[in-house]
Amino acid sequence: MDTASPDSVSSGLTLPVWVVAAAKASLHALLGQPFANQVSVRLPDRTNPVLVPVISAARLDGGDQALAISRCDPGPGLDLTRDLEIWVRVSWRPDKQAGLMLLAGAGVGRKGTDGDLCVSAYARDLLERNLLPLDHGLTVEVVLPRGRELALRTSNAAFGVVDGLALIGTQAEVQRSAAPDQLKQVLLDLTQLTGDQKFQGDLVLVIGENGLDLARQAQLAPLLKVGNWLGPVLVAAAEAGVQNLLLLGYHGKLIKLAGGIFHTHHHLADGRLEVLTALGLDAGLSLEQLRLLRQAPSVDQAFNELEALNPVVAEQLWQKLALAVEERSQAYVARYGNWSMRIGAVLFDRSRHLRWRGPVAGERFFTLMD
Repeated sequence: MDTASPDSVSSGLTLPVWVVAAAKASLHALLGQPFANQVSVRLPDRTNPVLVPVISAARLDGGDQALAISRCDPGPGLDLTRDLEIWVRVSWRPDKQAGLMLLAGAGVGRKGTDGDLCVSAYARDLLERNLLPLDHGLTVEVVLPRGRELALRTSNAAFGVVDGLALIGTQAEVQRSAAPDQLKQVLLDLTQLTGDQKFQGDLVLVIGENGLDLARQAQLAPLLKVGNWLGPVLVAAAEAGVQNLLLLGYHGKLIKLAGGIFHTHHHLADGRLEVLTALGLDAGLSLEQLRLLRQAPSVDQAFNELEALNPVVAEQLWQKLALAVEERSQAYVARYGNWSMRIGAVLFDRSRHLRWRGPVAGERFFTLMD
């Protein structure tokens, strides 16, 4: 039972929190409790729970399952989940089995056509924290009626997520990756991390939720999620005394650094295929291969087509990309001061495999992919 008074929150929360709110409202209905238009959600990083709005909740025919609906409000800024309806159906597991069984309903991303629900460890922890323990377990089915449509506007498919939106997220509050306030928070986090007595000079910068999740799986530390403000954070890290810095991100994001673009939000700059084509020219690709890269609809498609045509050349090109990310990042920092910080880069592919690394990353950090 929550002992602290809950804080009222109505916006600026990530998708997993709104899913949990609907799930908890659905559980209340299943238990026969009266409907309330706000539910108390416990978060791992807050002393007080938060009150999150829900739209409706009711028991379904037979009384052994219930459905509740919430509507996502990510706060100000551009976010495709704004006003997204979230339906969560909760029912008892058969034979009083323990734990949660999570199901991907319509519009929810799965890992491959026949795969499981694509859910982050944080989202799963939120659900378990707020729905358990009970006398027996629950089946929780999440439905996002517009999820499949909205997923077409994301890079989900590049990471092997199909049929809808993934329930990813590593915190409750939405971070504005392109907003100045987000840069200010990252710099504060950087100062705190490098000022710790245990800090030994190594730092891993991750770009996005997928990078953060992969870095944790690989047990890389210390970690700092940087968002799109890479240039200022690289310089700040050098100023703060970082000696060895590893950039870890999706190749479709880090490729911008190879082209000298150090604010990576797509609203501000792109040029990825142009950078890839230029790298291919430096690598000695044929005119046919260069045209293939330049005319591809996406970096992923360019890689797939080149790999099908000549896998050896494709692998050489991506290794050259990792090297270019390291060299251009090192040159960017050198423009602002003479520091000893070395920068390595590791890129992961659409299957979320750590795939390519530059020579600095291999020398100074790990042999994880060997």
